[in-house]
This record gives sequence, C-alpha cells and structure tokens, in this order.
Amino acid sequence: MKIKVNRFAAGYLAAFLLCVGCGSLRAQSRTDTLNTLSPKERKQGFQLLFNGTDLGGWRAIGTDKPPAKGWVVENGVLHVLASKEGYAGRGGDIVTVQKFDFFELTFDFRITEGANSGVKYFVMDSIATPGAGLGLEYQILDDEHHPDARLGRDGDRTQGSLYDLIPADKSDPRTRKPIGEWNHGRIVASPDGHIQHWLNGVKVLEYTRGSDRFNDLVAHSKFAGIRGFGKPAVAPILLQDHGNSVYFANIKVRQLK
Repeated sequence: MKIKVNRFAAGYLAAFLLCVGCGSLRAQSRTDTLNTLSPKERKQGFQLLFNGTDLGGWRAIGTDKPPAKGWVVENGVLHVLASKEGYAGRGGDIVTVQKFDFFELTFDFRITEGANSGVKYFVMDSIATPGAGLGLEYQILDDEHHPDARLGRDGDRTQGSLYDLIPADKSDPRTRKPIGEWNHGRIVASPDGHIQHWLNGVKVLEYTRGSDRFNDLVAHSKFAGIRGFGKPAVAPILLQDHGNSVYFANIKVRQLK
C-alpha cells in the first residue's frame, strides 16, 4: 500500500510540474511573438501601429508631440498608467500620426479592476478637448466594477460596445474573460460604410456609418448636436487615457480599398 501511495504521489507531482512547464512555455511563446507580423498578415497588408519599443508613430491628442506623462512601454507592452487624481490627472489620449479611411484594426488589451479606456476611430482631432479626442469608440471597460456599465442605454457603454450608441452582444461566453487576462479586439471599417466590432473572435455589433439608423442613434446620444460626429473621411486611430491602468499590445492595421 505504501508503494502505491508513493507512486501516485510521484506521478501527480510529475504531472503538476509538466503543466507548470507548459504554462511557462506558452507565456514565453507569447512574449517572443509580441508586436510582430506573421507571413499571412504581411501578405494581407497589415502593418504594426505599435513597435513594442517606444511611441514612435503616435502623438498626444491636439499636438504633434508624444505625451508628457501617462504612457510607458514595458516589456513590449504599452501601458496606460493609473492616475492618483483619476481622469483629471491623466496624461491624455494618444493618436496615430498616420490617418485612415477604410481599415481593419486588431489589438490586444488587458484591463485592471475598475478600469475604463477605449479605442476611437474616425476621430475629430480638430475639436478635441484638452487631453481627449472625440470619435466613434470601441469601449474598453470593467463591466462589473465600473459605474459606466450601468449608464447610457441598454448597456451601450459596456465592453466592446460602440460607446453610448450600440451595446455589444456578449451572450457568447468567449466574449467574457476575467480581469487580468488578455482580450483581442477587432474593428472593421469597410469602404461601403459598414462597420463591425469583434471581441475575442466574436462579432458583437455592426452598423453602417451615416445611415438613418446611425444618425438616429447619434441624435439620441451624448453626441447629439456635434456636427459631423463620426463622419470624417480620414482620421487617426486613438487610444484613450481615462486615468486607469490598461495595457495594449499587438496593435495592427491594414487599409481596405
């Protein structure tokens, strides 16, 4: 009996160590492939918007310079730092130097508890308020702990939503991951005006920019009265600093023609 117990314990320990080793290998593999393009992506015309080293290709909203604070690059990951003063003490949004009309954008993001951020597109850079840009927003949010999730209409301020306009359909369990795990976002803005939001491989919403439905949604949102909201022909991509700790990596885009 004693021999059987020892053999069982030894086998259990070996299996445990093997599992840990596999986890380490997966983590190492992810690190090795951060901010790179696969041969398939290169063939499809994707380019990196974040090089994993610095903020080359990005600028602070409303200026031609990088942000003075609030953003750092750590081990190949772009980190929006938490502000002790919250939104009021943030470093401000950043936007790409390059501008886009029709595109497919993919990005990985990881939030912390209670965090709020977003990826904005068709940004109206010319009417940006200090430190903040105005545009269509792919919401990034801790739905459970941030109060914004319970504001707006029908959940249109929750993660993956078109902020304050269209709620994301997160009925598929793949769209929901624990705080601290990486999520994969995707935005497709087609030449015909059709736009899709994807979250962790699941399409969570779609709409047509400039359609009657879109115009009606804007008219009943916080953006009502802002002439031309969401309709610039060409504009930069924006990452939002809302004063909370959020991480980005593998930010890639390709032009659609």
